[in-house]
Amino acid sequence: MPLMRNARQTAADVRTGSVSARAVVQAALERAHALQARSNAFISIDDAGALAAARAVDELVGAGGYPGVLAGVPLAVKDNICVTGLRSTAGSNVLREHRSPFEATAVERLRAAGAVVIGTTNLDEFGMGSSSEHSAFGPVRNPLDTRRVAGGSSGGSAAAVAAGVVPLALGTDTGGSVRQPAAFCGVLGLKPTYGRVSRYGLIAYGSSLDQVGVFGRDAEDVAKALALMAGADPLDATSAQRPPAEVGPRPVPAELDVVARSLRVGVVPHLMGDGVSTGVRGAVEATLERLREAGAQVELCPVPEVAHAVATYYVVATAEASSNLARYDGSLYGSRVGDDGDGQESVSRRSRAQGLGREAQRRVLLGSYVLSAGAYDAYFGRAARVRRIVSEALARALSEVDVLAAPTAPTVAWRLGEHLDDPLAVYLADVATCLANLAGLPAVSVPAGAAEDGLPAGLQLIGRAWEERRLLDVASALTHDAAP
Repeated sequence: MPLMRNARQTAADVRTGSVSARAVVQAALERAHALQARSNAFISIDDAGALAAARAVDELVGAGGYPGVLAGVPLAVKDNICVTGLRSTAGSNVLREHRSPFEATAVERLRAAGAVVIGTTNLDEFGMGSSSEHSAFGPVRNPLDTRRVAGGSSGGSAAAVAAGVVPLALGTDTGGSVRQPAAFCGVLGLKPTYGRVSRYGLIAYGSSLDQVGVFGRDAEDVAKALALMAGADPLDATSAQRPPAEVGPRPVPAELDVVARSLRVGVVPHLMGDGVSTGVRGAVEATLERLREAGAQVELCPVPEVAHAVATYYVVATAEASSNLARYDGSLYGSRVGDDGDGQESVSRRSRAQGLGREAQRRVLLGSYVLSAGAYDAYFGRAARVRRIVSEALARALSEVDVLAAPTAPTVAWRLGEHLDDPLAVYLADVATCLANLAGLPAVSVPAGAAEDGLPAGLQLIGRAWEERRLLDVASALTHDAAP
């Protein structure tokens, strides 16, 4: 059967009994297997578990109970977010057979609302990458053009939504890992304010940067999922005491002219110049023009401090990664290579060499160096200070406008293998997305139409802390206004 128009309508139909959760989930599983054959978007597809969960929803409906606001809605979850009953590998050989004894709070809350997890999605190992090519399970291929990357690190989740397998998927965003693949695959991708969603059950990469995010085609679906996941969690001290209802969906999406008439958009010129392809710039400018014509005030908003963002981000992120991945030493966590008699150092070296991929090793080594005694002040200490400067600059800019706008990524999806030997080029492409993570701000990537080769571009909007609802209002109005 075809996918329902959106998650909310699907759940409404399941609740009324006009369609069974089993039929919805069975169709999603069939699409997942078909996508897997050409895109490699999944690491695990849970046919038995998903159908059992769907059966439970149908039984509850049949008994006159309430199955939840996402009753029977198929959900895909990035494989670095723990799901009980499935492997949680983070795309790494070091965790290839790991099964978590607990479930991430975000997943638990969506399942409690009736959502059905159909599988876990492929990713760059531990979230370290921008193309989903750095996975022990092979690269993810973009469903729009299987010769190209899906973006990363949440490429599998973006691909699953873009291909119509599921209406909602979870990813994680450390420096753009939800928004950039959303742009490459032509879907919506939201990174919430740091602390909005519990990080409990997320396999950590950069703890002060990571946040669970959401992919969807419909902004109000994304809002519904966010509201369900949001809120304080006693298992995560960084989760915030904010009312989930403030990010909930609107009954009816606002018209573009209604949203735009009171909207002030600041275009960051430093993110629209060198390095941005002609096609991407044109698509983003055309979308901004739609906002302007609808009544929004669109103006240049210089934030020169963004020039320091990428260097700052990669020092902070790799430093935190080296700390978080230190546990995978073959002794307590992860796969083990060697015997007890070989000695701890030998076992650790061999376990990490065989368990961690090239990109993960690169980032761990870089992070270990910037935290070393001789380099700490020159690199990590300085990066921490510049991070504050960048955050303050964004706050000043957002005191003058409602949202900051820029291309999500400077190019469309590149060809598979094109940048594997040039990691610096990939790192520099995070210039716009890493800003929101450094400052802990919410940001969304909205489809901006076709750029080069018919491939999509994304418009990134960054908002003030806790103002996800404003971002989703703009995204909702833009996507509904563009729909045929």
